[in-house]
Amino acid sequence: MINVYDTANQLEKDLRQTPEILGLQGAFSQMKADAMAYSMFQKMQKMQADFQEKQINGQEISDEEIKNLQDLSGQLTKFDSVKNLMEQERKVNAMMEELNKIISKPLAEIYQS
Repeated sequence: MINVYDTANQLEKDLRQTPEILGLQGAFSQMKADAMAYSMFQKMQKMQADFQEKQINGQEISDEEIKNLQDLSGQLTKFDSVKNLMEQERKVNAMMEELNKIISKPLAEIYQS
């Protein structure tokens, strides 16, 4: 009998060794070494989490809050370390999308018939 959880655990281990994950890990370490970039990055993460919480709770996000997030995002893209992190994130996301297509194939085939 096949244990898909064993396969998933092996995939998790294999993912840790991919160039995409290693590249993201390196880019994140590089960005963290830049105190100003990392501080702004943390602030951006907090703002995004607050937005998500508001959306989940059905609260409205003000125009000022949106503008503040956009301004911070614009400031962050001025840092090369953040640009590199974003590029590495795109590579990881592309890989994860490909993997999701592969993993989801049995389900897709059921509904395509």
